[in-house]
Amino acid sequence: MHTSAADQGHDVRRILAQFKDRPGPLLEVLHAVQGAFGFIPPESVGLIAEQLNLSRAEVHGVVSFYHHFRATPPGQHVVQICRAESCQAVGGEALAAHARERLGVDFHESTPDGRFSLEPVYCLGLCACSPAVMLDGRPHGRVTPERLDALLGEADGHSGGDA
Repeated sequence: MHTSAADQGHDVRRILAQFKDRPGPLLEVLHAVQGAFGFIPPESVGLIAEQLNLSRAEVHGVVSFYHHFRATPPGQHVVQICRAESCQAVGGEALAAHARERLGVDFHESTPDGRFSLEPVYCLGLCACSPAVMLDGRPHGRVTPERLDALLGEADGHSGGDA
């Protein structure tokens, strides 16, 4: 998803044209921009603010308030750990701690090599199969630390080794 700033600006303008005449379009615009780039490029905040007649602070405030939005590119693989009550009740906190230790990053961060991003998610709808994880858009239930290690290894192109 490496595009030039000019290409990004063009794509953001196209997205703005699609949504700017709707009432309260900021969230729709931000979702579309993140869908296009995988994150909200900081350079796009000013353009979005200008076109929607908002301040840069308002746009930045929304981007930073909602955990779903990213201001930096995600890793090659996105690991989402469910943080909802059902998963917490059956080992979700230990699984989250294992993921943080294994990857060497906290939630909302990416590994220095850009291979993995770790994100919290608040319910994947797999409550009967808790604890749950979403890896690269694929849900997995009854995930143990060992199963998470295997999933990370598979995502990274080898079975079960270091992530």
